[in-house]
Amino acid sequence: MNINLEINNKLVTANKGETILEVCKRLGINIPTLCHIKETFPTGACRMCVVEHLNSGKLITSCSYPVEEGMKILTHSNRVAESRKVIVELLLSNHPDDCLYCVRNMNCELQSLSADLGVRERRVMGVKNLKNLDHTGASLVRDPAKCILCGRCVDACDRIMGVNAIDFINRGSNAEIAVAFNKGLNTSSCINCGRCIMVCPTGALYEKNHYAQIMEALDNPKKHVVVQYAPSISVTMAEEIGLPAGTDVYGLLNASLRKMGFNTVFDGAFTADLTIMEEGSELIQRLTEGGQLPMFTSCCPAWVKYMEEFAPELLSHLSSAKSPMQMMGAMIKTYWAEKKGLDPRDIYSVGIMPCIAKKFEAQRSEMTRHGLSDVDAVLTTRELVGLLKIYGIDIHSLEPESVDSLMGQRSTAGKIFGAAGGVMEAAVRSAHKLVTGEEMSNLRIEELRGFAPVKRTTVRIGDIDLNIAAVNGLAGVKEIIEEVRSGKSDLHFIEVMACPGGCINGGGQPLTVKEENIRKRMASLYSIDATETIRTSHNNPEIQKIYDEYLGEPLSEKSHHLLHTHYEKRDVLI
Repeated sequence: MNINLEINNKLVTANKGETILEVCKRLGINIPTLCHIKETFPTGACRMCVVEHLNSGKLITSCSYPVEEGMKILTHSNRVAESRKVIVELLLSNHPDDCLYCVRNMNCELQSLSADLGVRERRVMGVKNLKNLDHTGASLVRDPAKCILCGRCVDACDRIMGVNAIDFINRGSNAEIAVAFNKGLNTSSCINCGRCIMVCPTGALYEKNHYAQIMEALDNPKKHVVVQYAPSISVTMAEEIGLPAGTDVYGLLNASLRKMGFNTVFDGAFTADLTIMEEGSELIQRLTEGGQLPMFTSCCPAWVKYMEEFAPELLSHLSSAKSPMQMMGAMIKTYWAEKKGLDPRDIYSVGIMPCIAKKFEAQRSEMTRHGLSDVDAVLTTRELVGLLKIYGIDIHSLEPESVDSLMGQRSTAGKIFGAAGGVMEAAVRSAHKLVTGEEMSNLRIEELRGFAPVKRTTVRIGDIDLNIAAVNGLAGVKEIIEEVRSGKSDLHFIEVMACPGGCINGGGQPLTVKEENIRKRMASLYSIDATETIRTSHNNPEIQKIYDEYLGEPLSEKSHHLLHTHYEKRDVLI
């Protein structure tokens, strides 16, 4: 049903049920918001999106007000502009004046709104927020002094991720956002996904920075500093360096890392292939020899933490395979170190990852051997670009380079790990070969692609009808978990990615992401898959070589020792 209304003195047509904000966005009219997140129910709490409703003479919130027949709206009248300006001035009245030191300087919504609304003098004086930083989290820091109580992080943690680690506490002028009992993040159910950072408009939430230790290692001549990057990084970094969304900067990325001083550069998609070999073999073993089914993927550390927090009784359903990052870390300090004649203690291993949960994962006790961590430090995509600036590197002036040989070649199956559903698609390709001895006739599994919260399908592998699912964001995982708990699930294999869209939209990726950019990133990964020649993990020559020379075969004693782990219920989790 169409609805006719006037916006800024122009007659427009809208659909019944649309909000004023949705209609204006479609028409290219920019209305600022602070509390609104597209995926959640609008509250109109911040009042930044108010518009003038000429029929009633009132200012109404456009994010929560549905369109009505015959309504007349002004989106940027003097009255509206002054209202928004006053809101910003009130927020700034007790906000810390430390923009130059803030991690969000030049990328802060409050700062941008101040400029857009012409706030250039202090008309409202208030007592500055003085609150302590919360450094107790494994991957992120909370700065309550910079919180403007927009509630976005609360909505993201609750309605998008289903975790509820933070919420509003106290009332009135004493209201703030905190964990239960106003304790530290380490006492909460936080899964370190970083969704709160992605939606925070200010610097109230940010990742723990590993610059100091990495720069110290790069400056130490006794250290051989190696770096790996996740499959998604090369197609998400572009936006941070001024290139179109989805541009693959693989060659420039390699060149820039060497320019910074890293001795060896690895593509993490190589160990994504290794993960497929181990995880796919584990699935077949559970199907043919008996084992806990359905099997869940274990490459997303935020998802693993979610299981430990909310479904510990199902931990035996998790694959025992480590994530690609941790597999790479283990292989660097064993196989690669032996080949290069290096002492593992002299190797400093860095991961560049799309999520902050990888910082948490690298610290886990399960990821250490003989007192050495598989991965010593982790940078997010955002931090990588920041480090390039510190070293004064103009990435655009560099000539593209390849990764180092020996654990350097990857298949496109490893590359599509960066998109939700990609792990499952890659695993099925190799599982088919392992079971039947033949390649799949069509490697593309359309039912696993896209942004649906839960994608299910059945794939015929020999005599097996393999029922599979890919969960895109934790909002859809509760349904799956309840099916498994009740014994009603007919699924055999389930991929879970905590972040909507997968790693291309992880908590460490570029901030203020547009939905179209995420789609372009995903499209870029699938374009790489469609155009390159090695599209299955088992056909990667260097994967075959590493089994022939070192591991023996998937699920061998050596591969179990290096590439697998286990998780169990614990009373306290960092």
